[in-house]
Amino acid sequence: MRPGVGDLAPDFTLPAHDGSIVTLAEFAGSYVLLWYFPMADTPG
Repeated sequence: MRPGVGDLAPDFTLPAHDGSIVTLAEFAGSYVLLWYFPMADTPG
């Protein structure tokens, strides 16, 4: 289900640029910018 405008984002876990693992919950109470870009030389 796609969240709507004003909905809280669901918690998620992703690898960071340095290989560490971060979760959205770690940033509770802060503004978060999720910046995604595909790896070079990958299809899509």
